[in-house]
Amino acid sequence: MMNPDKHRERIAKLTFASVYPMYVEKVEKKGRTKEELNQVIQWLTGFDNKMLQQLIKEKVTFETFFERATLNPNAGLITGAICGYRVEEIEDPLTQQARYMDKLVDELAKGRKMEKILRG
Repeated sequence: MMNPDKHRERIAKLTFASVYPMYVEKVEKKGRTKEELNQVIQWLTGFDNKMLQQLIKEKVTFETFFERATLNPNAGLITGAICGYRVEEIEDPLTQQARYMDKLVDELAKGRKMEKILRG
């Protein structure tokens, strides 16, 4: 991984509003829906659709987004590689949380069953 501090800084400054449309495009291109994406995000963060829209409107950074989130207690069950790194081995909490989100979006786009994505 690039310098962990620089990587964290880059993620911290990204706005959720700038990334969310890319998530939507990625899952819709693979036949999934925005509603399924929102369900996955809600599972991870606790944010309902109304709150998601508010955060997008506010143009919050990923740092603020995850500070306000109530991470699902089962988020630690998210494992595997994303961007060449194992999410369970990432030490920085913000970077790990952002990669959790990326991993869930990837699983959704790849057609994984929702009950497996939402790690019961």
